Amino acid sequence: MIIKHLKLVTLADTPSAVASVIPDCCNIGVLYRVLLASNLTVFCAIWMQSMDSASALLAFIDAAMVLEAVCILSLMLLCGLRRVALVQHFPVWLQRLLCGIAPALIAAAVVSLIGKMAWLFDGVLPASMLRECLLAAAFGMVFQHYFELRARAFSPALGEAKLNALQSRIRPHFLFNSINAVLSLIRTEPQRAESALEDLADLFRVLMRDTRDVSTLQDELQLCHQYLSIEKLRLGERLQVEWEINNLTETDIRQAQIASLLLQPLIENAVHHGVEPSEVTSVIRVRLNRERDRVFISVENAYFPDHASKGNQMALNNIVERLKLLYDVEAEFFAEPVGQQFVVRLSFPFLKVTGAGGERDPGVERRAMKRTEKPAGQVDLGEA
Repeated sequence: MIIKHLKLVTLADTPSAVASVIPDCCNIGVLYRVLLASNLTVFCAIWMQSMDSASALLAFIDAAMVLEAVCILSLMLLCGLRRVALVQHFPVWLQRLLCGIAPALIAAAVVSLIGKMAWLFDGVLPASMLRECLLAAAFGMVFQHYFELRARAFSPALGEAKLNALQSRIRPHFLFNSINAVLSLIRTEPQRAESALEDLADLFRVLMRDTRDVSTLQDELQLCHQYLSIEKLRLGERLQVEWEINNLTETDIRQAQIASLLLQPLIENAVHHGVEPSEVTSVIRVRLNRERDRVFISVENAYFPDHASKGNQMALNNIVERLKLLYDVEAEFFAEPVGQQFVVRLSFPFLKVTGAGGERDPGVERRAMKRTEKPAGQVDLGEA
């Protein structure tokens, strides 16, 4: 039997790697928004109570010492609490409550410290610790609600990406040509045919199972190799892929966080727009690099202006939306024709997956081990 078994995994079987409503306070975009909004709000409140702009500015400068300390320390505390919540799977109501309690505790500590050093902070001491704590808690809850609503506004992009990927996987010409290619191999190369069917099953399994918005770079690369293995059967020698990985160790690849279904759709676009229209060998170049605390990815393929389509742009726009959701202003994206090549470049912070995100599919692990034991001379399509 070529197909031994196919286990369907439901969405409920997969734990969520990012199930936190606590804002990612380690993100620069979140820091900018919180500090800017807090300072503007406090300045407007002071200005409305002051007689003139000069006195309002002086009063704001005095209040800024307390305000900045409370904001920055609260963001640092919530940054750590979010990581704990991801690992310990805190309930949502508790995470929302922590977004109010943490700033209130920080405000109480700062006001208490200033009170003990009144000789140094003369004129800066807040009038009431209770008032400052309540204001800090209110700010924390408002910002938490804002970022949660913002995440919900972007979240349709995740579902759309999965739907687009699933629809592209079951394109009639992709599915039929893949099956026909496998049928042609059953008699002559049964092991290769079995491997191709397992890759096809894994593609469906990932799309049906993976509800996470982050994955590991290792899993994403494995998915790309499986996709290319199937396309290699159909396109033959026309499809050539050059991989270049720099400054990324095996441990980095295994632990690095990446948006799920991010790299594979880029390679699929490269195949569809850079290889299919070509009658000769076409090379796709994929480069991955780490510089300090950032990961850089580029995908280059031959550019055929007549084959460019709106669908390609829609797929790229979806990737941009997901990058904004996960990394905010810390992500960069570029996609434009450069000479005879279409180049996609993106970068995002190097982060390690926490919680369930680092777990791998046991079936994929077993198949990877099995392929390393193949007899010499047999072609491994995963190396496409």
